[in-house]
Amino acid sequence: MLSPTEVKTRLKGNLKHLHMPTVRDCYEEQAEMARRESMSHEHYLFEVTEREIETRRQNRIARILRESKLPLEKSWDAFDRKRLPRKVNSQLGALLEGSFVDRNENILAFGNPGSGKTHLLCAIGQELIYRGRRVLFTTCSLLVQELLLAKRDLKLARILKRLSKFSPLIVDDLGYVQQDREEMEVLFTLLAERYERGSVMLTSNLPFSQWEKIFKDPMTTAAAIDRLVHHSIILELNVSSYRLEQSKKNKGNTSKSPEKGKNP
Repeated sequence: MLSPTEVKTRLKGNLKHLHMPTVRDCYEEQAEMARRESMSHEHYLFEVTEREIETRRQNRIARILRESKLPLEKSWDAFDRKRLPRKVNSQLGALLEGSFVDRNENILAFGNPGSGKTHLLCAIGQELIYRGRRVLFTTCSLLVQELLLAKRDLKLARILKRLSKFSPLIVDDLGYVQQDREEMEVLFTLLAERYERGSVMLTSNLPFSQWEKIFKDPMTTAAAIDRLVHHSIILELNVSSYRLEQSKKNKGNTSKSPEKGKNP
């Protein structure tokens, strides 16, 4: 029969072999608690395995947050919902729940610069990650450059396959930087590849009526809009610029502050 010391040594070795580091770290503490509270063996095993599962869940969330490239400061807690139009506010519950991803629906957010569309989609993206989704954030400009380089290196299919593992794919600022025809062709290829296969969350300053400026060709423009809109939720953020509002507030606070050497 093994001594208590040998049991501990062998047990820790077994748990390391089974890749259960959290159980290895907490089983003695949990055993003390089990003795104090007269837990059954089953209850004790349940508690230590629950801690292992929760640690793995938290580690996975941290990992997919890192790979998402989302700006973490654009979180749900930091977002001012009061600025949103009533219709958009009414849509948020369904978006945060994430079933649109299962249906391969797209989210299209339109608004002027500073209206909060990027922050809104990033905040939704983070909440989806907390629910176990794999999300990727990129600007349209960077995405197009990556696709174009892949096409020139005959690796476009490989990049499209890698991107297909993320749903939703968040593409920020479509149309903000004017691209040439070849660049827009690879973007259209991506949109066509994801049609009814994976969600795209997209922000743009330009309404659909001006998208020919983006895709350079009427037929390509119509086809791109058709693929995006067919299964989509459209968010219209026709609100004043958040950055401009903050700037005005900051200037107002500065003007109200007392000058040095004067009584308030």
